[in-house]
Amino acid sequence: MMAGGARIAVLLPCYNEETAIERTVAGFRVALPEAVIYVYDNNSRDRTRDVARAAGAVVRTEKMQGKGNVVRRMFADVDADVYVMADGDATYDAAAAPEMVARLLNEQLDMVVGARITDESAAYRLGHVMGNRAMTGLLSGLFGRSFTDIFSGYRVFSRRFVKSFPVLSEGFEIETEISVHALELKMPVGEVATRYFARPEGSQSKLNTIGDGLRIMRTIAMLYRVERPLWFFGLIGALLALISILLAIPLILTFMQTGLVPRFPTAVLSTGLMILACLSGFAGLILDTVVRGRREIRRLAYLTHPAPLP
Repeated sequence: MMAGGARIAVLLPCYNEETAIERTVAGFRVALPEAVIYVYDNNSRDRTRDVARAAGAVVRTEKMQGKGNVVRRMFADVDADVYVMADGDATYDAAAAPEMVARLLNEQLDMVVGARITDESAAYRLGHVMGNRAMTGLLSGLFGRSFTDIFSGYRVFSRRFVKSFPVLSEGFEIETEISVHALELKMPVGEVATRYFARPEGSQSKLNTIGDGLRIMRTIAMLYRVERPLWFFGLIGALLALISILLAIPLILTFMQTGLVPRFPTAVLSTGLMILACLSGFAGLILDTVVRGRREIRRLAYLTHPAPLP
């Protein structure tokens, strides 16, 4: 317990982290001695579970592969007032956890993000830095604000964040979904700069620069379609309308001069494109109403839980 009596849970999703999990658990045990540390193993083929249990963690298993699936299970199973989530690879600075927890409680925030700072190129790949900047710019454009480190896996949550968050992601895009949930509902959030370390020798990263980059691009497109359907389908409609008009202009000029429509298939194509443009615009209007209703439901679910108290 902390001074205010808040129950703290440390959540560590793991997959083949035999080399690093003991150091990770030990670091959070020192930083947050009052916390219960949970290690959720995701079908590891090494001794992750045994090492974590020997280090004093509560070990549980999630059979559905993917970090998003693990986070969904952790958020559903664990009951606490404050949740500290990090990776089990010893790359995040456990010593920063008390400051992050204190800020969440003292300022009554719903999420504090550990913004990674490192000079080690092996810790933070260039491809991931570029993807981080792209997603940061997108979220800033969508919601008017963003985070310095969108993809950080080091976060502290309030109970009302965790219990109102419908986890839909299955893989490493879970961090993006978490950020969008906070921004979409206009939750009070903050950031704390934290050190980020290279993995211990013998530990291997589960990230794939190309694969994760494609996943990020897909997530960007999905976010824009889901969160701003009026703009998404409106732009498609505008593009179709523009093509239709460009095709129609020569036909209209010829018709005005001769009274004939010499390229009838082009006229049909132009008409069809304009119909599709109108349908796309109406789809955007309808979906925009649906998104607003869904956001209201999420907000009501969020408000059923009390704010974190210092």
